[in-house]
Amino acid sequence: MQDEIKAQLRQHVEVMTAIERDLAQPVQDAVELLLAAYRSGRKLLVMGNGGSAADAQHLAAEIVGRFKMERRALPALALTTDTSILTAVGNDYGFDAVFSRQVEALAETGDVVIGISTSGNSPNVQKALEVANAKGCRTVALLGKDGGTIKDVAELSLIVPSNDTPRIQEGHITIIHIVCDLFERGLFLGPAMTAR
Repeated sequence: MQDEIKAQLRQHVEVMTAIERDLAQPVQDAVELLLAAYRSGRKLLVMGNGGSAADAQHLAAEIVGRFKMERRALPALALTTDTSILTAVGNDYGFDAVFSRQVEALAETGDVVIGISTSGNSPNVQKALEVANAKGCRTVALLGKDGGTIKDVAELSLIVPSNDTPRIQEGHITIIHIVCDLFERGLFLGPAMTAR
C-alpha cells in the first residue's frame, strides 16, 4: 500500500511540475482578467459539476469571504448552490440549462464567468459559457485532458495536462488558490505585491 501511496504522490508532483512549466502565463492572464473586472465594479460567476461544483463553491467562498488578508467582501456567485433553481430549471428545461439560465439572469457585461470541467466536455458548462460570451462577459475555463469542446468556447482556457480526474482536480484547486492569492494582493495591495 505504501508503494501505491508514493506512486500517487509522484503523479501529483508530475502534474504540478507540468502546471508550473505550461500554465504560469495563463494563470497570470486569469489573475489580470479578474483584476480588471473587479476594478471596473464587476463580479464573478462560477460553476462546475460534482467535484468541480465543490471547487466552484470554494472559489466563490474565497472571493466573498477572504483568502489570506482582511479586506472588504467582494461579489461572487457559485451557480451550483441554489437547489430550487437547479431543480426547477433541470425539470423544466433540462440539466444542460441549469447554469446557462442563471448566467442569462445574473450576468452583466464585463462580469467574469468561470466554468470548471475536468473532461472539458460538460454540456451545461459549455452552454453557460456560450451565453456568457453572448452577453459580453469575460470567460475562463479550468479544464483537463485535451480541453475538450469547452477549450474553444472560453476566452481563456487553463488545461491541466493530465487524463486522471483526481490529478486534474488537484491541479484545479492549486490554480484556484494561486489565483485567489495574487488577485487579492493585486486588488488591495497594488501591482508591486503581485510581482513578488
